[in-house]
Amino acid sequence: MKKLFAIFLISISISAYSQDDLLDILNEETQENIAEDIVTATFKGTRILNGHSIQNRKDKELEFIISHRFGAINLGFDELFGLDQSNIRFALEYGVTDNLTMGLGRSSFEKTFDSFFKYSLVKQRKGANYFPVAISFFGSIAAKTQDEQFPLIKRTFSENLSYVGQVLIARKFNPSFSMQITPTFIHRNTVRAAEDPHSIFALGFGSRIKLSKRVSFNSEYYLAFDESTSINAKNSLAFGVDIETGGHVFQLILSNAITMIEKSFIAENTGDFFGGDIHFGFNISRTF
Repeated sequence: MKKLFAIFLISISISAYSQDDLLDILNEETQENIAEDIVTATFKGTRILNGHSIQNRKDKELEFIISHRFGAINLGFDELFGLDQSNIRFALEYGVTDNLTMGLGRSSFEKTFDSFFKYSLVKQRKGANYFPVAISFFGSIAAKTQDEQFPLIKRTFSENLSYVGQVLIARKFNPSFSMQITPTFIHRNTVRAAEDPHSIFALGFGSRIKLSKRVSFNSEYYLAFDESTSINAKNSLAFGVDIETGGHVFQLILSNAITMIEKSFIAENTGDFFGGDIHFGFNISRTF
């Protein structure tokens, strides 16, 4: 009887252990299936062109970005079709988690410092966990440090601040085509003239067409519903090519905006793309 009782206890223990082990395996397979359902590489880089894409840096990835815009092509040969002028932005972006990216940047235009975060709320999924789009939230704050020239005034730090909030809604329709819609809100603590709005609403549109394994054609347009009339602001339009080379994403860009932060190229852009105010530029990113 003692032997039978011992065998019975051992059998129960083995059965319980096997069930726990089986549950662990099933849980792991379920997580793997969910991960496999997530649609990836909607865009190749964290930027469509000027504006942010739905893409985040992965956990503990650090990305260094150099963005450069030259002067307008219609400046002519004397300015070497804009190449004698330039505007540059350096930035570091870090993946706090797979879903949260934070970044810091500095632009030569108006000597502006900016910081941002981008958080993935929902991912596009296929299969049993189908969800049609990916949704992220983007928020940034920028501080202009350059003094006003006309008139000569000294602003306080808070007067030089501006804020941006965006909802990034993107869908990868197939391996060759992706699209993003970006509702945008911008608030500037100080404006150039009394008739200019402090708050601006805009709607961004971006797309990616895959041309080859490492090359894509991108386009981007921001429609501003409130305009800064004192500077005759124009909507931002850009076309470009993405070239992926391992850890680098190299973007060649033609845009009517010479600036590279949302507050400037959406709310304060003055270039007329079809009037010849086209700025050649590039973004270079390196991921560590």
